[in-house]
Amino acid sequence: MPERAGSRESGGGNRSQLRVTLRLIALAVGIRLLTVIVAFWANVVFPPYQREPFSVLAQPHAFWDTFARYDSGWYRGIAQDGYRWVEGGRSNLAFFPVYPMAMRAVAPLFGPRPRHYYFAGIAISWAAFIVAVVLLYRLARMDLDDEAAERAALYAGVFPFAFFFGVVYSESLFLCLMVATFLALRRERWVLAGVLGALAVCTRVNGIMALPAFFWLVWSAGRSRPAPVIRWASVGLVVAGFAAWCAYVYALSGSLIEWKHSIERWGYFPGASTWGPLPDLVQALVTRPYEYLTSEAAAPYDTLNGVTAILFVLSIPFVWWKLGTAYGLFMLANLALPLSSGQFEGLGRYCSVLFPFFIWLAATVRSPVGHGYVVFASSALYALCLSLFTNIHPLF
Repeated sequence: MPERAGSRESGGGNRSQLRVTLRLIALAVGIRLLTVIVAFWANVVFPPYQREPFSVLAQPHAFWDTFARYDSGWYRGIAQDGYRWVEGGRSNLAFFPVYPMAMRAVAPLFGPRPRHYYFAGIAISWAAFIVAVVLLYRLARMDLDDEAAERAALYAGVFPFAFFFGVVYSESLFLCLMVATFLALRRERWVLAGVLGALAVCTRVNGIMALPAFFWLVWSAGRSRPAPVIRWASVGLVVAGFAAWCAYVYALSGSLIEWKHSIERWGYFPGASTWGPLPDLVQALVTRPYEYLTSEAAAPYDTLNGVTAILFVLSIPFVWWKLGTAYGLFMLANLALPLSSGQFEGLGRYCSVLFPFFIWLAATVRSPVGHGYVVFASSALYALCLSLFTNIHPLF
């Protein structure tokens, strides 16, 4: 009899988890479908801000082109033709390999034409986003109750820059791999964590900035089994993955860090500044907001990126206190990299993958009214940022 009672309890728990998982999948798919509708509508109604440099199909298409802007063309080029080093010029080595190589692997399922690489990128981004939402809930559930953990997944999905999770960009896959790595580390599945972490750091340039958090999680495991050498081997796998990418770059260009030099040739210089222009942005918004936003062409885009970054920087002490050192280190290191460039470009995208913020926000916002404000404000800004990106405004 006791065994049967336990079986019923276990079965009930499994059914409950299945319902939550299905609900999260429905949430993720719903967000992606609504995003498609808004992006298509914006592309039909509003004129492009600048000329389209490329199209998903052979000619401009109001629907399919909403999935591919700016960096998407570079990812398609890598997936189709591989990496090319351009000495002294812009090179696609600035883009890390896991996402475009995944596009290359999936594209044959759609067909042999260039458009099919874009379709593969869309499929990967959507699938990775769905998995990331489910995994983020499970990770948040280690610190929060069920309801708050679901809120964390929702907040990540409607974040103003979360539209990048559905287009041909690497953010969705990076988020999925990084959340999976943290989940594996916290569950002490060391080998799995090492493999996932190696893939994550080879997906986006900021991936290597997660190493301090990985080190902390392994070190704080203390006397837990297995032997320390197994635990530290997980970090070794992550480092080995990044080293393999650098070795490939060296074989192609003669420099282990040519990927960094390639990024700099795009006018992006990590490490060039301490805090960048954020204090100047705050001063402009406080002292002359109307003049600033209406007289400087880049001001609206810089404000969206800059204010988002400021919000995330201010949250770091609270994330650290509420969720622990590993999450605080992850936030700090991953914000230090883009902020050190001295530019606003991409700050919103960098913030979109900082999942500890959404877990902390879900733990902090408890009242239904507060939750409603967060969802409404995020969704409104989401629609604005999505429309700007779709119509080729410089929001990337």
